[in-house]
Formats: sequence, C-alpha cells, structure tokens
Amino acid sequence: MKFLSTFGSYILLIKGMFTKPENYKMYWKEFVHQCVEIGIGALGIVVIISVFMGAVSAVQTAAQLTNPLVPKTTISQVVRDTVITEFAPTLVCIVLAGVIGSKIAGELGNMRVSEQIDALEIMGINTKSYLVMPKILAALVTIPLLVVIAMVLGILGGRIASTMGGIVSGDIFDKGLLMGFTPFYVTFAMAKAYTFSFILSSVPAFYGYNVKGGALEIGRASTTAVVASCILILFADYILAAILL
Repeated sequence: MKFLSTFGSYILLIKGMFTKPENYKMYWKEFVHQCVEIGIGALGIVVIISVFMGAVSAVQTAAQLTNPLVPKTTISQVVRDTVITEFAPTLVCIVLAGVIGSKIAGELGNMRVSEQIDALEIMGINTKSYLVMPKILAALVTIPLLVVIAMVLGILGGRIASTMGGIVSGDIFDKGLLMGFTPFYVTFAMAKAYTFSFILSSVPAFYGYNVKGGALEIGRASTTAVVASCILILFADYILAAILL
C-alpha cells in the first residue's frame, strides 16, 4: 500500500506542474538557471568519466581478443557500440543521478523544511510548476546533450588508449569505427537519455518536495531519491532494451 500511495503522490506532483505560469519571465529565468546548474555543473564529471570509460573499454576488449584471426578493427567497433548503447547513456545518467539528484532533493527539501515553499504558495504561486517543472525541463534539455558529449569523448578515449598503448594504430581504429555502424543505436541511446533524464530529475524532486521534518530527513530523502533513481534507471534500461532491440 505504501508503494501505491507513493506512486499516486508522484503522479499528482507531475500532474500539478501543468498549469498556466503566473509570470512567464520568472519561469524562463528559473529554467535558464537550472540549465546552467545541471548542464554546466555536471560537465566536468561527465568529461572525466567518458574519457576513462572509453579507454578502459578499449584496453579490456584488446585483452580479450587473443585470437589472431579476429581483425584489429573489432576493437574500435566494440568500443563504439558499447559506448553509444550502454556506457554513455546509462553509466553517465547513473552518476548524474547521484550528482544532480541529491542536489535537487536537498534544495527542495531545504525549502520545504524552512517553509519557503509554504510562503510561495501563500503568495499564490504554484510551487509544483515553479520549482519542479524548470528542473525537469532543464534536465530534458541538458542531459541528452551531455550524453552526446559522453559518446564522442568515450570513443575518443578509446582511440587515445589504443594508440598510446600500442594496441592498434589510429588508422586501423578509425577504419573500424566506420565498419558495420548501425545508426539506430544512436536513436536507441537518445531514447534512453530522455527517459533517464526525466527519472533522475522528477524522482528526486518528488522526494525533496515532500520532505517532512528537519535536516536529518533532508539527508534521508536525498539518499532515498538517489537510490530510487538508480533502480528506476536500470529497470528502464532493461525495458527499453527489450522493446527497442
């Protein structure tokens, strides 16, 4: 019953966002602010993770290809497909669930505990729309862009590791990137990115918005939000793979 109650409250929160804004300029300013906070704030960690996950993927793939009959171009093909379909959207979004999700839950939880949300509601502002919607929209705009950046940097990291480690030459690696490429994998990855973006922004917003208590409850809500977001991302990853592939 607790699950159904929580899920119902989550649906009501999402439903409550869709109202006419009281002031379009105020909402736009908040949306731009959230784009900067979510997109630019997470860019550094995305760059680091992407480069190294591509490099590790290349090294491990090369270590497992012991058969001399397997062409060296297979390394870049495996790195390309793995980074695009799984590492870039899923791994990056799980990390961002911890970085962005805890921030959103903590921010809204602090506003709830300090009664700032109540004050806004007294002034006639729909706090679900003003505080939650810009965060979700900003995540839907910026996180897929971060996933695209992660794809490029992941493949680049694999190329750097392959050439610097003497695994394959740059020409062979580039040749493998162009062989057997399936454009649908990019569409599949972007479908994942948008789905995960909605999960990792809306779920922490729900837990932060409904915090009751003090500072201890804010910490618990942030932890619960991150754990729930990661579980839902992995579950959605399986569902999307089963449906689209």
